[in-house]
Amino acid sequence: KSVKIHKLQKEKVEFERYTTTAQVTRENEKAEEIQMLKQQIAGLQEEFRRNESHWQAAHGKLRNQIDTLTKQNLELQDELRVSEHQRLEAKGQSGAAVDFTSRQPDTLVLADLLPVVVVKCRCSSTSGSSEDARLLNSQADDILSCGSFSNNEETQVEQMLIDGRKIITFRNGTKKEISADTRTTVVMFFNGDIKKIMPDQRVIYYYADAQTAHTTYPSGLEVLRFPNNQIEKHYPDGTKEIVFPDQTVKRFSESGLEETVFPDGTVVKVEKNGDKMVLFSNGQKEIHTAQFKRREYPDGTIKTVYSSGQQETKYSSGRVRIKDEEGNIILDKK
Repeated sequence: KSVKIHKLQKEKVEFERYTTTAQVTRENEKAEEIQMLKQQIAGLQEEFRRNESHWQAAHGKLRNQIDTLTKQNLELQDELRVSEHQRLEAKGQSGAAVDFTSRQPDTLVLADLLPVVVVKCRCSSTSGSSEDARLLNSQADDILSCGSFSNNEETQVEQMLIDGRKIITFRNGTKKEISADTRTTVVMFFNGDIKKIMPDQRVIYYYADAQTAHTTYPSGLEVLRFPNNQIEKHYPDGTKEIVFPDQTVKRFSESGLEETVFPDGTVVKVEKNGDKMVLFSNGQKEIHTAQFKRREYPDGTIKTVYSSGQQETKYSSGRVRIKDEEGNIILDKK
């Protein structure tokens, strides 16, 4: 009988040793998995910081270029308004005849004041060839009418084409084209910029130097498309959205919430007070506050690390384990 009892005790000891070993193995595996996940998170965060720094630098450079070009465009518009005012004033005085033959080089005439199309042309004469005449006639076929004022070898005109379009070319090289129904206007500026006013009231401005398109919708939505395929949207309610070239999407709300959606499905939300929540594509969730950092797993396990260094793990089975800042277990309730 004593032999049997001894045998049972031995088996019990071996079973307890096996159970302890298995438990330690599971905990080691979980610790390794947690460490691996931490390394992956750290790598992703570092990569995001590098990309964000690069994107911000490129974005800042492009915004500076846009601001400069916008300022130049406003100055040009002011210049055009002054020229238009001068044209209207000069038009009211056009009843008096102007003697172009006796005009001195430094004398201003009506042609110098008109901000209208400058057309280089060759006038026919008795010495001109028949080919020149045919060329001039073919070029004139598309022009219904034009107002012109001779200025030596240049003629300034405002053209009205047969299809109803109206084309104006200003002295500095800027061209303005108005459709027959006046619903579409295209302005091609001398610096390469292009402004389009569409029938649906969209305004599309293309900055040639920055190779950036700025579209303004009637609703107030503004969309910027950069040459690196980055898209920036500004909504009327103050919300801002940036779609980066790698398809990462970042949103800034008026309330201060910042949300980033990565291509792998990971979502990072940062509140105005600095609280952060990370939703991973594998179903895990991480919450960062000034008081604690918490990781929630799909199986219901919740691990919390407090600012004091104390760690708390709640398993889906109901088990609770607490460690102090030194890593010593102070509670293990099963």
